[in-house]
Amino acid sequence: MTMSMLLFAAGLGTRMGELVADRPKPLITVAGRTLIDHALDQADTPGIGAKVVNVHYRAKMVRDYLAGRDIAFSDETAGLLETGGGLRHALPLLGANPVVTMNTDAVWQGPNPVRTVLDAWRDKMEALLLMVPKARVSGHLGKGDFRLDAAGRLHRAPDAIYTGVQIIRTETLAEIAEKAFSMNVVWDQMAARGGLFGVTYAGRWCDVGQPSSIPLAEAMLDV
Repeated sequence: MTMSMLLFAAGLGTRMGELVADRPKPLITVAGRTLIDHALDQADTPGIGAKVVNVHYRAKMVRDYLAGRDIAFSDETAGLLETGGGLRHALPLLGANPVVTMNTDAVWQGPNPVRTVLDAWRDKMEALLLMVPKARVSGHLGKGDFRLDAAGRLHRAPDAIYTGVQIIRTETLAEIAEKAFSMNVVWDQMAARGGLFGVTYAGRWCDVGQPSSIPLAEAMLDV
């Protein structure tokens, strides 16, 4: 089964401070490569078809940087839609259901994270989130997001951390009244129905959300 993929690249990146004064966060360099290139490396795996990148802040820079690649753009320059609204806005470009989504502000050491969720996906799932234990995380300021139960379902708890990679069925997006909304709204509805699942990443993950995370990411990548 081939799935389309949305890479989230529209955020303002305000926690990056001066580093985003002249460029969007996906074009910040870590270990000699931009964050969006790190993400696209992981997206280059069998089972991924169409790739879509959403854009808002300094959108032209992202478009120009990715020019010539087989990538479509979901334009949010009229206003940020958050993760859930951004995915819904991109659906005409993504087409197939379910779809893969991936944040572009992280780096990885270990198996391909996109391959991990593709291999773990089952038809009974409404969404499958890639989680990582706190012991294998760098640069993340949050307390944790979910707990996985014995059946692989996710429950809200300050335990494992969501890595920004998921497979999700998109029907629930149509039920949200707001134009801009977080993916958390969708996940909570799915969890209440028992349809929200997780799979644990076997490698290490670094959240590159602030300048202090860049040396941590480069150390993790042994550069």
